[in-house]
Amino acid sequence: QVQLVESGGGLVQAGGSLRLSCAASGRTFSIYVMGWFRQAPGKEREFVAAISWSGGSTYYADSVKGRFTISRDNAKNTVYLQMNSLKPEDTAVYFCAGKRGVTLASTSKDYDYWGQGTQVTVSS
Repeated sequence: QVQLVESGGGLVQAGGSLRLSCAASGRTFSIYVMGWFRQAPGKEREFVAAISWSGGSTYYADSVKGRFTISRDNAKNTVYLQMNSLKPEDTAVYFCAGKRGVTLASTSKDYDYWGQGTQVTVSS
């Protein structure tokens, strides 16, 4: 199995930055694509960003494009989400996800492994 553990969430003012990390352990060789999703209170989980195994391909939701950057360090089995110019509407629990297939995906049902989430709160 694969375990994913997120860290780096917290409280930040609008316009500020945070960097989330997701450390993978276990059968990590089975993961090709990594992604980030988020879920705000009373809303459905939504796609944020995804990255291929090599890091050469990335995919972002329109709402975060130009503000967030996803990256990965395979030597450390870790994926990152750098979040800049944060807005109050970015407030949510952020989840890391892993996918066995090689195709980037933006729907949660396509991902096989999930972390427990980390809270990000952006104050106005």
